[in-house]
Amino acid sequence: MNRADIDRMALDAAYEQARKSLSEGGIPIGSALVNADGVIVALGHNLRVQTGDPTAHAETACIRNAGRRRDWHTLTMATTLSPCAMCSGTAVLHRIPRIVIGEHHTFMGREDWLAAERIETVLMNDLRCIAIMEEFITARPELWNEDIGVPPSK
Repeated sequence: MNRADIDRMALDAAYEQARKSLSEGGIPIGSALVNADGVIVALGHNLRVQTGDPTAHAETACIRNAGRRRDWHTLTMATTLSPCAMCSGTAVLHRIPRIVIGEHHTFMGREDWLAAERIETVLMNDLRCIAIMEEFITARPELWNEDIGVPPSK
């Protein structure tokens, strides 16, 4: 499997996680960690609504599910949405060298920070990822704003 195939497979797995979160009443963001051979190491989806944990974003849930490791520096993380500051920071902390991003049309996270840390980002502009977020934001703007830290309007 070449790198492009691994990226697509990882993003497909992340997208399925996003769908899982949505089916649970949560925010439709998913993540996957894969090794250089394309083996999925861990999966995660946004669990903030389901668990009441404001740090349970998809990427952090995925990293938690990966457990203790010494090979972070060899992994690729796929995420359906541009990672926020917290999730970008987690990738920086663990020295994950490569992140495949489904889309940043609906939300631009801290890709600038990832670039400053020389983390390779691959933007897929995936139409499925854009559509699931656009539909969610339209249907549940208050929940989306809560997730990204936008105060309620008065």
